[in-house]
Amino acid sequence: MVAQHKHLTVPDVHIIPMRRRHVRSVLRIEQQVYPRPWTHSLFVSELALRSTRAYFIARVGRDVVGYAGLMMTLSDGHVTTIAVDPAWHRHKIGTRLLLALARESIDRGASALTLEVRLSNHGAQNLYRKFGFTPVGVRKGYYVDTNEDALVMWAYEVDQTAYGDLLDALDGQLPSPTLIERPRSW
Repeated sequence: MVAQHKHLTVPDVHIIPMRRRHVRSVLRIEQQVYPRPWTHSLFVSELALRSTRAYFIARVGRDVVGYAGLMMTLSDGHVTTIAVDPAWHRHKIGTRLLLALARESIDRGASALTLEVRLSNHGAQNLYRKFGFTPVGVRKGYYVDTNEDALVMWAYEVDQTAYGDLLDALDGQLPSPTLIERPRSW
């Protein structure tokens, strides 16, 4: 199904749990967007940690166009990674992936979300602010590939009704449907 939006054809986006068979496509994106990409074995080891991890891919048709990961620690959800194929930037893929991570973390009992983002990545910081993340500090030299500092951001009270309303509002602004398949078990 394809939705029409402001004279543009906007495809449906499927968000599904990442599986081993997706890792090769994920690595193709990883190598385009990160100076020091994760390895195949790192993704496979993360996928094996189902009780504390959740990884999703975004698919348009048969193409993997983005991915994101979540690590749960007690009542905190930590966004471990999120990336979108550069050819699909500005199509709200990152928003859809972050919606899936936020909802998954809440379902797993999170009351707060956290992440690190490069100080130079203002586009990502703006996206995170829309999700209620606020800067709380800086990790010096966090990105060893470039020795760049990371901005640490947190979103609190994500288990409250107001945060659910925020997620619903963000979801309602998307130009086409997002079809989400939840992980089978964790």
